[in-house]
Amino acid sequence: MKPTLQLKLTQQLNLTPQLQQSIRLLQLSSVELNQEIERIIQENPLLELDDHWNAKPYDMQRSDEPANDTEPDPVMRDDSTLQIDPNNNLDWYQETGFSAYDTQDEEHEIPQLAADPPNLRAHLNQQISLSQITEKEKKITSLLIDSLNDDGYLTQDLDELLEILPEELGFTIDDLNYALSTLQHFDPPGVGARNLQECLLLQLKTLPDDTPHLERAIKVVTHHLNVLASHDYAVIKRILKCDDHTLRAVQKLILNLNPRPGSDFNTANIRYVIPDIIVSKINGVWVANLNKNAMPRLNINRFYASILKQKSEETTHELSNQLNEAKWLIKNLQQRASTIFNVSNAIVERQQQFFEHGEIAMRPLVLREIAESVGLHESTVSRVTTQKFMHTPRGIFELKYFFGSHVATDTGGACSATAIRALIKQLVQKENPRKPLSDNKIAGILEEQGIVVARRTIAKYRESLQIPPANLRKSL
Repeated sequence: MKPTLQLKLTQQLNLTPQLQQSIRLLQLSSVELNQEIERIIQENPLLELDDHWNAKPYDMQRSDEPANDTEPDPVMRDDSTLQIDPNNNLDWYQETGFSAYDTQDEEHEIPQLAADPPNLRAHLNQQISLSQITEKEKKITSLLIDSLNDDGYLTQDLDELLEILPEELGFTIDDLNYALSTLQHFDPPGVGARNLQECLLLQLKTLPDDTPHLERAIKVVTHHLNVLASHDYAVIKRILKCDDHTLRAVQKLILNLNPRPGSDFNTANIRYVIPDIIVSKINGVWVANLNKNAMPRLNINRFYASILKQKSEETTHELSNQLNEAKWLIKNLQQRASTIFNVSNAIVERQQQFFEHGEIAMRPLVLREIAESVGLHESTVSRVTTQKFMHTPRGIFELKYFFGSHVATDTGGACSATAIRALIKQLVQKENPRKPLSDNKIAGILEEQGIVVARRTIAKYRESLQIPPANLRKSL
């Protein structure tokens, strides 16, 4: 075949550096954006931050406070309940509260962040220095402290730990056992335990001898923790030879113990965010506004800009490029803010009932609906709603939180998955603890309300809410 030359006309979209920067800035969270701005300012002398701009982070927590258009109480709340897992584990099903306030009111300041609590290892090592033990014992105890996990448990076997220690140290298994015994007498009670059972027993043994039902609690934890975890109260009552009242007191004593004694010293899971949007109620309508504290305000440095006016090519060529980059960055930041505002405003318009009544009134919403409303592509809306947060009187939520699938109702309408989860949570909270609702029963109740949901879907939503099954919710 003879080779030939052909001309072919095609269209191709090329991403300019400015457009690439715009896309990159759009998908950054406010915290990441601040870091990126600081980096760029260090590289470009033409840019400077407004002296009056100061982004302040919020503690990322949820709130179920009732919505209102008055100033909420800026106090953190934390209500926790403890459940026992049938696999001999204790799990916290926790819902933390975050109350919001109107940041547009200049008289109110964002609460200052609390100081970090002391590190667990530092707390324990401080107790070593106060202990009346030998230097050798202090070294071994310190070694064990370094082997603890964040919950305060010693997960490594002492024999394995002894094998990896240099022989010249001269440590024996008896030395390690004695050091572990010393560690287990430190604060917080239960630290240094090798499993849940030992952790609970260590805490029980620190209680006064005259504590009511202490002996029965020790007996249950030592020999029958799995039975208690499965909520087989008839068996426990037969073992302890007690009535419901006594068993209830024993159970309460055990549930008041801390299954993770080191968790109070662990701050690794705390997330801080800067909300991009503030939602408030104006004239009876919920509206979205940009959080000005979250939007970096950049200016062109006047000193370097005046140098450019001298039009000396040798001195201004590089500055001219940096000036163009600075102008594009400012323009892209303005475009980012405008896009976030438009998308957020469209979300708030469609979720008015959520802000008024809470999760139970959340309506189904998909990216396509918002994209068509604001004239953007779905991928752009996806970028906008990722790691962008909305500050509302009901808490701080990621924009993606307001999107969800729908379930058809008998009336031909639709109910969002978020609303169904809220209904399940509400039903469980109001159930008789002696006869908790099964997944089938919950599905039947929802069907009576016109919402047809399969039992397996109820189970999936219940698990996502960290609600245990009916047999584990049963109480005396």
